[in-house]
Amino acid sequence: MLKFICYPKCTTCQKARKWLDDNGIKYEFRDIKLNNPTLDELTGWYKKSGLPLKKFFNTSGLLYKSLDLKNKLPTMTEDEVLKLLASDGMLVKRPLLIGDGFVLVGFKEAEWSATLGK
Repeated sequence: MLKFICYPKCTTCQKARKWLDDNGIKYEFRDIKLNNPTLDELTGWYKKSGLPLKKFFNTSGLLYKSLDLKNKLPTMTEDEVLKLLASDGMLVKRPLLIGDGFVLVGFKEAEWSATLGK
């Protein structure tokens, strides 16, 4: 079953959830603020996604900005970055949709539709 990881108050997450529901796609819901992704999960998703690690950050979030991560990330190791992401779900870009063989980060309807055949 697909894992849908989001922050329920986020409007983009709400749109993604509505899209999944409207398309009859079953998923396991997880609130990223209450159940932060673990270091092992994030490491696996990052490797499976093929995306640059920076794509996993919520760059518009207050926490990202307050920690000045725009300037700090380029000097950090991959392990340091993954541990930082695992420290607080609000740093992670959302929603995340994880299935067999794919990880989608953020909601882009065309990308989700192509990946899920809808």
